Amino acid sequence: MEAAVSKAWSHVRGNLRRSAGQRLFDQWLKPVVLVDGSTSEAVRLGLPSAFMTQWVKNHYSERLLLEFRAVLPDVHSVTIETMADEPARVLKAEPEVAPAPLPQGERPAFDPRFTFARFVVDSANRVAFNAARAVAQPGTPQFNPLYLHAGTGQGKTHLMHALGHAFLEANPEATAIYVTAERFMFEFVQALRNRDTHAFKTRLRSVDLLMIDDLQFIGGKDATQEEFFHTVNEFMASGKRLVIAADRAPQALEGFEPRLAGRLGSGLVADIKPAELELRRAIVARKLEDMPAVDMPDEVVDLLAARITSNVRELEGALNRLVAYANLSNETITIDFAVTTLGEVLRNAQRRITIDEIQRAVSSHFEVKQIDLISERRAVAIARPRQIAMYLAKRLTTRSLPEIGRKFGNRDHSTVIHAVRRIEELRGKDVEIDGAVRALMRSLEG
Repeated sequence: MEAAVSKAWSHVRGNLRRSAGQRLFDQWLKPVVLVDGSTSEAVRLGLPSAFMTQWVKNHYSERLLLEFRAVLPDVHSVTIETMADEPARVLKAEPEVAPAPLPQGERPAFDPRFTFARFVVDSANRVAFNAARAVAQPGTPQFNPLYLHAGTGQGKTHLMHALGHAFLEANPEATAIYVTAERFMFEFVQALRNRDTHAFKTRLRSVDLLMIDDLQFIGGKDATQEEFFHTVNEFMASGKRLVIAADRAPQALEGFEPRLAGRLGSGLVADIKPAELELRRAIVARKLEDMPAVDMPDEVVDLLAARITSNVRELEGALNRLVAYANLSNETITIDFAVTTLGEVLRNAQRRITIDEIQRAVSSHFEVKQIDLISERRAVAIARPRQIAMYLAKRLTTRSLPEIGRKFGNRDHSTVIHAVRRIEELRGKDVEIDGAVRALMRSLEG
């Protein structure tokens, strides 16, 4: 059985290499290995780090299942897991080599799916969208750096790839690098070990456009932050374009030096708010335009848009899963088929609420800045919304009291307890507070 699965894996890898492009394949898909214990019904794939595992799950889980089923029709699951320190034996494992660094002057292979034309725009993301388009235009950039922040799966990476496409199209002789913060850190550490930091610095600082994604991952990494700080200064001094993306505003990054956070906020900081119902519906409709053979009733589109509210990536994943299951089972997509196929997804989507979403909702409701909720300000106009946000975090998430405290400016868990008790007390005697809490809960729970 190993031979059949191994042969199928070779075929799948070949297809992925052709469709993803060499650069994307080398960085994310080449490290994937077939784990011993895989069968023609259940395939196990492994990756060397949790970060890479999550990325491949988010972007390729459904694609991998479809690719394997095209070769092995009996496959019902493809699991993607992080290999242990002493990994299980892999089948036909290639020699482990670190992905080759991006040579100076090479044009990166931006994801062809992520262009400005394919980005659905509304009030939640319009500022970020227009800012990204402006940075891509020739001439002196209007602002530098451009800092994009949003929760997971809201479109930051899409905008960065779209910016890269447009910039290289408008500037045929230009050079660009797109790299995750984790990759930045990995290459910097490798350069330190090889005593070749000069080449590392020269390569990064010589390009015309540098984009670094998921910056929050270098929080607390002092040496990496120091090098990144100097890179930021170099780009700003030379007038070259620098684009950063993270899951929160610069001042809210955990484990970052104040001088670095200040520098990141000195250009344009643009946030992408969670997609509202109409935007989610428009995104599903836009995706269906690329699937002309798919007949999906409006009520199923409405179901997806109304129930999957956590982020756009999960919404797209649910759509892809629904279409794939309908094709593979030769079924017509109906509301009953959608509920049966996406039952677990729909249930989980309703339960997951993040503290970041709560903070955004509270800041919007009370018309205060989100950064104020984690600040030291004690004015009632700030303190009361902060207490409500802590109360909602305790009610609507599974985070512990210390975790909630850390999300609100590293406050002690006793502060969270006091906030929860105070809001519970006020809800019993203050109609406005109780009404605000009820409205926020309805909004957050969808």
